[in-house]
Amino acid sequence: MKLKFDAIVVGSGIAGLSLALKIAAAGRSVVILTKKNRADSNTNYAQGGIACVTSSADDFDSHVADTLRAGDGLCREDVVRTIVSEGPERIRELIDLGLQFSQNATGAYDLGREGGHTHRRILHVKDMTGKAIEEALLRAIARSPHVELREHVFAIDLVTARKVGAAGPDRVLGLYALDAVSGQVDTYIAPVVALATGGAGQVYAYTTNPDIATGDGIAMAYRAGVEVENMEFIQFHPTTLYSHDAKRFLISEAVRGEGAILRDLQGRAFMKDYHELADLAPRDTVARAIDAEMKKSGAPHVWLDVTHKSREELQERFPVIFQRCLELGIDISRDMIPVVPAAHYTCGGGVTDLDAATTLPGLYACGEVASTGLHGANRLASNSLLEAVVMAHRGALAIRRYLDEKAQPPGDIPDWVSGDVHDSDEQVVIAHNWDELRRTMWDYVGIVRTTKRLERARTRIANLAREIHDYYWNFRVEPRLLELRNLIQVAELIVDCAMQRTESRGLHYTLDYPEKLDVARNTRLRRRNIPAREPTL
Repeated sequence: MKLKFDAIVVGSGIAGLSLALKIAAAGRSVVILTKKNRADSNTNYAQGGIACVTSSADDFDSHVADTLRAGDGLCREDVVRTIVSEGPERIRELIDLGLQFSQNATGAYDLGREGGHTHRRILHVKDMTGKAIEEALLRAIARSPHVELREHVFAIDLVTARKVGAAGPDRVLGLYALDAVSGQVDTYIAPVVALATGGAGQVYAYTTNPDIATGDGIAMAYRAGVEVENMEFIQFHPTTLYSHDAKRFLISEAVRGEGAILRDLQGRAFMKDYHELADLAPRDTVARAIDAEMKKSGAPHVWLDVTHKSREELQERFPVIFQRCLELGIDISRDMIPVVPAAHYTCGGGVTDLDAATTLPGLYACGEVASTGLHGANRLASNSLLEAVVMAHRGALAIRRYLDEKAQPPGDIPDWVSGDVHDSDEQVVIAHNWDELRRTMWDYVGIVRTTKRLERARTRIANLAREIHDYYWNFRVEPRLLELRNLIQVAELIVDCAMQRTESRGLHYTLDYPEKLDVARNTRLRRRNIPAREPTL
C-alpha cells in the first residue's frame, strides 16, 4: 500500500508530537509513525523535568555556563545560547496546552536542582514530568484535523533519490514501514521525513530506557548517508535501583537535588573525594565515582540516602519513586536505596543544524536521535526535554519553509519487494544475538574503556553484523529483527567513534588515554558506499 503525506514524523515522544502539531498548524498533512503504542516513548519515562530559566534569581548566562561546563569543551555555544534563551516561550506553549508544573506553597514554581546546575531551575510535575507532557501533547494531537497517528508501524529504511535512481540531487522521498499487526510493508511517500525516534539505551545490558530505545532513527539516517557524530558519548545515569533484572528503575537525579547523599556499603559519603560539588557533580563524574567505588570494594551497589526527609515530603515530591521502592520493600524515608549506574542517554546522533535539518535535504531530526551541539561530551541534567521542545519548534518552522519554497514532488517510489523469503524458524538466533550484543557493549564499551576492550567489542559486533545481515536478507522482516539490525549498526558507530577519540573527555573515559587533549574535536562518521538503486528486500 502507498500512502502520501506532506510530512512523515517517526516517533511519538515530546519531539515528534511537538513537530507534528506545528507542521500541521500550517494546514500540512502529517502522519506520525510509532512502532508501539502512542504513549510508549522515552519522554513518558522522564522523571526529573525541564531545565529552564524562569526565576529572577537565575539567568540565561548561568544556564549557558552550566551547560558548557558539563559538555566538557564540545558544546556549540551558539546552539546552547539559542536553546536556553528560547526555552521560556516554549514552556509557555506547554502550559497553554494544559500542562501544570508543580508549585510551592506560595504559588510559585517548585523549582528543583540537579547535578551540574548552579541554580534551581528544573520545572517538574512531581516525579512524572515526561508522562504529563506526553499526555498534554497527545490530547492536542487528537484535536488536530491534519495529523494522523499510526501505532505499531515500524519504519524500516528511508527512501532517497539516490537509492531509487531518481533524477536530480539526493533528497528524501519517503520511507518503507512495517505494519506490525498485518505483517505488510507499506510505502510512505513525502518530501519531508522528521526522525524523532529517541536514543539507543537498549544497546547495553542495563539501561533506564524502555524497550523501544533501539537507535532506529540513528541507524536509518546513517544508512542513508547522513553524517553522525560523537556516538561514543553514552551517558550512564548514576542512580538506578539495583536489581538482578536488566530493566532497572531510574531514581531521578532530583532526589540528589533535594539533598540525598551517596554512601558506600559502610555508610561513608564518598562523592566529596571526587568533585567539589560532591553529590551534585555532573553525571559523568558521579557515574565514574560509583563505578570506581564498586570495583574498589567489590560491592554490587552503593547506597543513596534520603532518610533526612520526612515520609510526607518524599511522598509528595517523589510519589512514583516512593511507591515503586515501597513495592520492593524499601521505605526510602527510613531505608537507604541500593543504586548502580545504567545506560541512560545518547549524546551523539545524526548531525543537524539549528533548524533540525540533517545533511540530507528533506530529512530532519529532533530530540535524542539528533546531535545539535547542545550536549557536547556530556548532557547537563534536564536539558533534553528543553532541547526537544525548542528544536521541534525551530524544525517545524524550517519544514514549513522547505515545503513552501524548496520541496520537489517525490514522484513514485517502487514497492517493497520481499522476494522469495519466508518466516524464520530460528527465532532463537535473534534472541541469542540480542543478548550477546548487549552484554558485549556492557562489558567492553561501558563507563571505563580501554583500546583492547574496544577492539574486542569491534570483533564481536562485526561477527554479529554479518550474521544478522544474512538473516535480514533471507527471512521476512519482523520488529525484533529490525531492532537488532539497528542496534548492531549503532553499536558499530559507538565503537568506531570511541576508537577515534585518543583522550578522556566527558562521558568517554579510557585508561589508555586518561588525559584530555588541548583541542576538543568532534568524532564524525558518514557511510560512503551507498549503492545506487539499493535492493528493497
